[in-house]
Amino acid sequence: MIKILHLSDIHMGSGFCHGRINPNTGLNTRLEDFALALRRCVDSAIANQVDLVLFGGDAFPDATPPPYIQQAFAKEFCRLVEARIPTVLLVGNHDQHSQGVGGASLCIYRTLGVPGFIVGDTLTTHRIQTRSGPVQVITLPWLTRSTLLTRADTQGLSMGEVSALLLDRLRVVLEGEIRRLDQTIPTVLLAHLMTDTARYGAEQFLAVGKGFTVPMAILARPCFDYIALGHVHRYQEVCKSPLAIYPGSIERVDFSEEKEEKGYLLVEVEKGQATAQFCLLPARVFQTLSVNLTQEKYPQTALLAAIDREIIDEKVVRLIYQLRADQVEDIDNSLIGGALATAHSYTIQPELISQLSRPRLPELGVDSSLSPMSALQSYLNNREDLDAIAPDILAAAQGLLNQDPYGDKAIVAPEADALTDEQPSELGQIVAADNNDAQQLRLL
Repeated sequence: MIKILHLSDIHMGSGFCHGRINPNTGLNTRLEDFALALRRCVDSAIANQVDLVLFGGDAFPDATPPPYIQQAFAKEFCRLVEARIPTVLLVGNHDQHSQGVGGASLCIYRTLGVPGFIVGDTLTTHRIQTRSGPVQVITLPWLTRSTLLTRADTQGLSMGEVSALLLDRLRVVLEGEIRRLDQTIPTVLLAHLMTDTARYGAEQFLAVGKGFTVPMAILARPCFDYIALGHVHRYQEVCKSPLAIYPGSIERVDFSEEKEEKGYLLVEVEKGQATAQFCLLPARVFQTLSVNLTQEKYPQTALLAAIDREIIDEKVVRLIYQLRADQVEDIDNSLIGGALATAHSYTIQPELISQLSRPRLPELGVDSSLSPMSALQSYLNNREDLDAIAPDILAAAQGLLNQDPYGDKAIVAPEADALTDEQPSELGQIVAADNNDAQQLRLL
């Protein structure tokens, strides 16, 4: 039986906007979070005396990370060399050059000849001798058009046709590797891709370049005892036979992963079967506070009270609050910042709610038989913010309806029957004296 630690999507160097500078180290605290998560994975590999570590791709946000970020990554992985644990580093979409050829951020381990390290940047089978016996690992890095196709192959084809052709080529190349396998020893497929049985996480926003979805039917071959996947940031089992799992990312990259658990897998593989245990990592907590202040008489007090009800210590906090335009001056951002001071970091996102963006009233539908004045009255009945000027708006509207559009002669409307002799002159004064009411009518 081969014991494997399977992790993926480290993204060392991501999410700096959610951290701060540690004055003791000079490093961003989010880099330290990611390094700590990786250290815990390596600690587990050593403590559990695993035979092999499989990394499913996306070591960094891009193919050319700064040296100090590469150092943080290498510092942890080199401990596996000291522990004599073979390691396979698969190239993900973030590890590739922009041209989609090779893995610039990971190939340094092959160039330096790091003992026991294999870089999977091509679709190849690697036979690895572990303390518990041999194992075969087929590496399937992130596929782009240039991986299996030439420019001439794709000339004049649509994107859909190119994807279909790429899948056909993948079937052929993968079949070639399968035919060369030793059927007597355990076999693992290590792949960085999106399967048609997976659910997306943050990777749909982080992906560089255009990828495509690989049907699970292409991968789920009886010759594979375990399929170790990377690319999707959410832990999920996507096939039972053979067992195929995404361990997810080891730290939260952004708020799209707020509710996702983070961790790695401890896998036991033998010929014909595999079992896996998901191991949780204590990732940095992300929390969104959403507060609607539009109905609050004292919005500042209500917002501070909402923050005070939450435990935000050392969390990455996103405060989103909705307010009306007339409430803006009631909010003191310095007080809000003080209330959020115990958070690891925070962002404040006020959202101005327009009072004109309410849903259309059912009684004002296109087939309504309401008269213009009745329709206006129904609208104003649902606009509490216009209560103070509603009588003036109705009066101005009636005055406009009583005017002859081709001259100054007044015309009699049914709604005007109840008006007194004095009202028309008052309405004329309102219309003449206050253009704001006319503006309201144009908006309606």
